[in-house]
Amino acid sequence: MTPRTGAEDGLATPSADPRHHVADPRARLRAAGLRVTAPRQAVLGVLGEHPHSTADAVASAVRRRLGSVSTQAVYDVLAACVDAGLVRRIEPAGSAARYETRTGDNHHHVVCRACGATADVDCVVGEPPCLTPSDTGGFVVDEAEVVFWGTCPSCALRGADDGAVRPGVRRPVAALHDSHHHER
Repeated sequence: MTPRTGAEDGLATPSADPRHHVADPRARLRAAGLRVTAPRQAVLGVLGEHPHSTADAVASAVRRRLGSVSTQAVYDVLAACVDAGLVRRIEPAGSAARYETRTGDNHHHVVCRACGATADVDCVVGEPPCLTPSDTGGFVVDEAEVVFWGTCPSCALRGADDGAVRPGVRRPVAALHDSHHHER
């Protein structure tokens, strides 16, 4: 696991993890059948450097690189890259969607309840799905998404998980309840 410090603006701390690095955005876009554009290259570059960033944070960083680019254009680029398999969208419950360029493997995430920092957690099993459900209800399961929740090292040192509710960050669950889609 590689810790990532969350940021108020949603732009994650730069990553040293080479699995997020995008060496040649132009080649990756072409290989995925996407047209090579400056905004697409910039989005991949930002996410390669700052995995687990929000769309708005990516848009701000892209504007700093390119000048005038609309937030909608960045959302469109993110959607196209997700559809093409170049970018993964993660949606921790109660938090803004986050994006990363580490795709094609079976990894999970850990999220800090205090600041929203998100880090990768490699799957123990290694092949999808990482969990085997007790009953699939007839579904053919090909993926399991696991999000671990806790307090990151920085917040733990600061004593930051003081129970205060921060916007966009999921709070601890007091009790787990069964969720059923069908009456029994």
